[in-house]
Order: sequence, then structure tokens, then C-alpha cells
Amino acid sequence: MTSTMRALMGGAGPEWEARDVAVPEPGPGQIRVRVRAAAVNRADLYMLQGTYNPRAKTGDLFTAGLELAGEVDAIGTDVPYMTVGDRVMGVTLGAFAPYALVDHRHVMAVPESLSWTDAAALPVALATEHDALTQGGFGLKDSVLVVGATSSVGLIGVQLAKALGAAKVIATTTSDGKAETLRAIGADVVVNTASENLAEAVAAANDGAGADLTLDHVGGRLFADTFLATRVGGTVVNVGRLAGAESTIDLNLLSFRRLRVIGTTFSVRTPDELADVCAALMTDVVPAVEEGRIRAVVDGVFAFDDAKAAADRMRSDQAVGKIVLELPEF
Repeated sequence: MTSTMRALMGGAGPEWEARDVAVPEPGPGQIRVRVRAAAVNRADLYMLQGTYNPRAKTGDLFTAGLELAGEVDAIGTDVPYMTVGDRVMGVTLGAFAPYALVDHRHVMAVPESLSWTDAAALPVALATEHDALTQGGFGLKDSVLVVGATSSVGLIGVQLAKALGAAKVIATTTSDGKAETLRAIGADVVVNTASENLAEAVAAANDGAGADLTLDHVGGRLFADTFLATRVGGTVVNVGRLAGAESTIDLNLLSFRRLRVIGTTFSVRTPDELADVCAALMTDVVPAVEEGRIRAVVDGVFAFDDAKAAADRMRSDQAVGKIVLELPEF
């Protein structure tokens, strides 16, 4: 095997730059994955802008990409229960390259029925949404409001809540044209926040009450509206801030409704914390993926050499689902 590979590097300019770099060797606890497909995340663009700096980013110049699927190619020491050739999907910095190193605890088995493209589109969203539901105290028969449901992670949040037994899933969008996608993946009710009052629409769909648990992927001005859309004593989990990190809230409303509000991000999680999240997915979520109750929603697939077009597609805010890069034969 050659000792170098062509990888997409961040930190050299406003776009990823293809460079020849050394093929990495796995250290203790690591596996090397022959990457077949890698998904583009909003965080990848934030890293290009310099506004997102996860713990795994150790320098200004870095191999880009956070999410991948492929086969185990080499195994470091202290890695139990894995063999070369295993099909895996997982999260790691350095996914936009033919070979990537991954903490063996940060991957999941890929069901045989899943394509590489679909597998690459799942790990970040599965980990993010299951972790948010867990932190939010989700229980069977809860009603769940997913704000910003046509984001790539929101689409998985809708499906995951349904697969885990939510009594009702209410999903929001700002486009009537995207509503059918949300219904097709299991949303019981779709609310267009561009033309409807969020709290009123949720109450009308939920027997006059707010949702038991709200997963907010939008932030900004709309975040304040989630308080009235969540039942008294309910929970709001802010997962994303697509509309901005600042919001003005009414503390009286927060207090009188006795809401629990949680903020979450993976950028500051330790490797051990992420390992716990991935382990929970193997028992609670991957079986639902294998059974087809949770499926990847892919907006578009781009060649490795068309990475800028993939980034521009995400920048357009028109994508519904994941944007995936296919890695070339090497």
C-alpha cells in the first residue's frame, strides 16, 4: 500500500484544499478505516470559518470531515472484538480522506442492508438526537416537538422519537414544500413556523397542551417561542443554533411554566463521553436502523473532487437531508 494519500485539508483558506499527506498508522485503541463515503456537516463549514473548534482539532491545519463509513483496514493495540474487514460507521476528525483513524469506541457496525452512502449519513445525527432525547428524559408515549426538523439531524430526530415510542411527533419547517418529506418519515403533525404560531399550532395538535419534550435545532428568535410550545413541567433541549446563538427569553415564562432547559454540543465532549453515547446507540438505535425504522435521508451525493460543490450546496440552505462525498478507489 502506498504511504501517501490525497486528503481534503481545512485551515489553509476559505475552502478545503486537496493535499498529499501520509497515510496514518493506528495507535493504541485506534482503528484505521478505509473510507468509502463521508458526510458533510454544518460543523465542517464552521471549522472552515474558524468558529467551531472541537477537542479533536489540535492545530490550525487539519484533515477535514467528521463522519464516515467504510471497512476496518488496520487495528492498533488494545482494540477488542474488531477484525480487519468489519463494516463500520462512525465519527472522527479526518473523514475526508481515503484512510482515517478512529477511536474504536466511536464506531458502530453497519448493517449489511445499508449502502456506504446511507451509512455515512447516519452517525452524527443518530448520536446527536439520541443523546438529546436521553438528556431530555424521553419516555414512552411522550409527545415530542422537533424544531428545525428538516435539518439533517432533525430528520433523524423525528424518526428516532417515533421508533422509540413517542405518542406524537410534531415537526417544524419554514417551507410548505418540505412538509411532505417530514410526513413521509413519520411526523404526525407538521407546523410551518413562517406562517403559523408555534405554540398555538402545537396546542391544537396535542389536545390543548404543549409537547412533553422539545428538541430545538434553530435557536435565535424562535428559541423563545419553544417555551409556550412545551407543556408546563416539560423540557426544552437546544441542540443547534442555525438561526444564531443569541435569543431573548422571558424568565417569568420559564419560571411559571417550570420548564427544564438543557443545552448540548459534542464539540467539548471527551472521548470517553462520546464512547458512552456510541455504546448506547448499538443497543437502542442500530437495531431500528437495521429494521428500516430509521433511514438516512440523503439530499445529494458528490464526488471527492467536487467537495466545493458539496459545501456550496450546504451553504445554500436548500438541502433536505445529508450531503455525502464518495471517496475514490485508492
